Amino acid sequence: MFKAAGGRHLEEAARMFDALSDVARLRTLMLLADKSLSVSEIAAAEEEKITTVSARLQVLHAARLIERQREGKSVIYRIADDHVLTLVRNAIAHAAERH
Repeated sequence: MFKAAGGRHLEEAARMFDALSDVARLRTLMLLADKSLSVSEIAAAEEEKITTVSARLQVLHAARLIERQREGKSVIYRIADDHVLTLVRNAIAHAAERH
C-alpha cells in the first residue's frame, strides 16, 4: 500500500495532516462526526464567531476532510467519508496511550 503512494498522494496526505494539526479544527470534526451542521450551528455549538468557524471550515474543506452542500440559503457541512473519522479517532486514541 505505501509503495503505491506517489508524490501527489503524499502531498495531499501532508495537507490533511496539516489541517488536522489544530485543536479547534479537530473539535469541529468531532462535532461533525455526530451530524451535518450549518456554519451558524457550528458557531453556536462552539461559542465562536461565524467568521472564525467559516475560516476553519475552509481549511478543512480544502484538505478534503469535509464536504459541503447548499440547502436553500444555508450551506451544510459534513465529514467527507469514514476514512476521516477513522483517522481522527486513531489519532486521538494514539495520543491517549501511555508510552
